[in-house]
Amino acid sequence: MDTCRIPENASKCSGNTMECFMVLSTQAQKISIGILCGLFGTMCIFENSLVLYLIFSSPGIRKKPSYLFIGSLALADILASIIFVCSFVNFHVFNKAGFSKEVFLLQLGGVNTSFSASLSSLLLTALDRYISISRPSEYKLLMTRKRAWAALGVLWVSCATIAYLPLLGWNCCVLDSACSELFPFVDDNYLSGWVCFTVVLLGCIVYAYAHVLWRARQHVAYMEKHQAQAGKQNARMRMDVMLAKTLVMVLAVLTLCWSPVLALMIYSIFARLSDRLRKVFAFCSTLCLLNSMVNPVIYALRSKELLSSLRRVFSHFRRQLKASEESPEAESTHKSSVIET
Repeated sequence: MDTCRIPENASKCSGNTMECFMVLSTQAQKISIGILCGLFGTMCIFENSLVLYLIFSSPGIRKKPSYLFIGSLALADILASIIFVCSFVNFHVFNKAGFSKEVFLLQLGGVNTSFSASLSSLLLTALDRYISISRPSEYKLLMTRKRAWAALGVLWVSCATIAYLPLLGWNCCVLDSACSELFPFVDDNYLSGWVCFTVVLLGCIVYAYAHVLWRARQHVAYMEKHQAQAGKQNARMRMDVMLAKTLVMVLAVLTLCWSPVLALMIYSIFARLSDRLRKVFAFCSTLCLLNSMVNPVIYALRSKELLSSLRRVFSHFRRQLKASEESPEAESTHKSSVIET
């Protein structure tokens, strides 16, 4: 096992430096974390998988760039849930630390890639709404499926590159620098850079949504003055306003779930964390799963197209279930009629 310079407040640890980051000291804390991760992770995987199925099983929906970005968000949340739950529970609940530095940084890179891609997908969705509501006449020319796929490709490659920098050498073992108090082997400077990257993403999302809301209010005022003109333009405006409100709800949930984690990361860069704050950080990390779990619920409740697709899926499933229940009775009736004949 590689040895690095461990946090000063964890200097009482000896031997395996990974043990210094296992902050859950009681069985009740471990059980609580395990239950939260199991519940949030399972629901997140199920809900986001359903969103992906609804998007890509409906030709009319999957052709729209807006839903390609939402699909990317759902995929990122699924990957984040799987990798985060497996690695987090394995480390903090079962206290498994018998793997190498490379394996740990590989897992951490997967978690960072997924969560970064989730935020970046939300940014692309915000920019899509920004263009749609600020330049509606040019939207179809500016936001094509080809450009949407290209943007998603750049997004995932960039997020993966940034997330795996510690594995590629930017870690406190290779640089012989001070390690973060929150993550093993992670250099404090890298953590500062990742936090700045995340804050910039959130800032761009907030700016885009502020403009979207401003234009949405203008559209609402326009529609109130021109109620007689109930044509396609007004219908398009209503759709933009509805989707803008939906994504603002997503942003509000995102901010509430990520603020505690980012605040503690920033605090750890400038000050020393107590054992109690490190335990708080472990529990606050599960809020990221809660955010990923809530997003699909907002889509299902607010998006008429996804809701209609969901109803079609349920209707099809109900018909198949009804047919399977009736088929044995029909077969037995057919056999009895043959015997009588």
